[in-house]
Amino acid sequence: MSASPRWDTLLLDAHLATFAGAQPFGLIEDGALALHDGRIAWVGARRELPGAPHELAAEVERLDGALLTPGLIDCHTHLVFGGDRAQEFDLRLNGASYEDIARAGGGIASTVGATRQADEAALLAQSLPRARALLADGVTTLEIKSGYGLALDAERRMLKVARRIGETLGVEVRTSFLGLHALPPEYKERRSDYVAEVCEVMLPALAAEGLVDAVDAFCEGIGFSHEETRRLFERARQLGLPVKLHAEQLSDLGGAALVAHYQGLSADHLEYLSASGIEAMAAAGTTAVLLPGAFYALRETKLPPIASLREHGVPMAVATDCNPGTSPLLSLRLAAGMACTLFRLTPEEALRGVTVHAARALGLRDRGTLEVGQRADLAAWRVARPAELCYWIGGELLLRSWIGGTPVRPA
Repeated sequence: MSASPRWDTLLLDAHLATFAGAQPFGLIEDGALALHDGRIAWVGARRELPGAPHELAAEVERLDGALLTPGLIDCHTHLVFGGDRAQEFDLRLNGASYEDIARAGGGIASTVGATRQADEAALLAQSLPRARALLADGVTTLEIKSGYGLALDAERRMLKVARRIGETLGVEVRTSFLGLHALPPEYKERRSDYVAEVCEVMLPALAAEGLVDAVDAFCEGIGFSHEETRRLFERARQLGLPVKLHAEQLSDLGGAALVAHYQGLSADHLEYLSASGIEAMAAAGTTAVLLPGAFYALRETKLPPIASLREHGVPMAVATDCNPGTSPLLSLRLAAGMACTLFRLTPEEALRGVTVHAARALGLRDRGTLEVGQRADLAAWRVARPAELCYWIGGELLLRSWIGGTPVRPA
């Protein structure tokens, strides 16, 4: 009697962009990859397989020359929210200023109002299509922030919906508590009271309920100060939670150095990042998360210091920043292409940014490459070369994907 197969599934006839090894993209032409118990069990050139395919695996599947990559990781989104801001987009293009819109109750205040009014079922119904759009473009791990509730019950509702998205779609969702996103209207004259509420009431309560994977803040002149952010980070440290930060998007408040001081997972945006901030990030191993969707939507002209980040070896991730006001972007692959065109990343840098370095920005070490032992999060594409994933603007390039070795069914 022959021995039972050692693997569950063996994928053949694919070009593998492993993002491991010395080759550009970690490319293996005519490769093979085996899955077992939700993990990658073997990866290499097909000619190096240790036996006949049908003797090695219970199921053998040919991918007809498709490109196989790690599943994409969107490491910065605000995907759960009520309503939208399309009307404001129209108003801005018809001459209204941001100040005009804000005075009329628009801007983030309108999203906070719509999010607070939506119950959990309504929030889930509005958010699922956005998540499905990201999965349809190759995303297999997703970060979702709170920050449009700005009150305990509403923030809890957002984070619970984020968890339910993961359960509904079979995708891993990492949550970030973003209580210091904006000052809610009821605290307009009581700023210090709101910071205390976030640090001493909201964060401990939500962490105790298992709803928080990381803690984030908006450190900016129109957001929260260096010292207010530090207070939040100290509380996060006491609770054993990692931190990340919206930093240096509109000005340099030293946020990148601050989050690096706390060994933060990432500093995000970074258009106004200073040399000292880069050095601090490099020393701490903090990932830079680039958000070209917001750069594009805001018609920004100040570029992140890409050359200096490269020079100092700071890993650069790329994310959609999917949100209703400044980055209504529903394709991580398009974000990678925009990072090439707008920020002059190479295709390899951009694709590492949505795989290897995006995983790092979430503190995940078990995905982002095609290597033995990694979680079997995979994406097969209707292209022959990795650069095509950044080259094509739009289009349905995803052939299929797997999350933890399980094929993702069409939405």
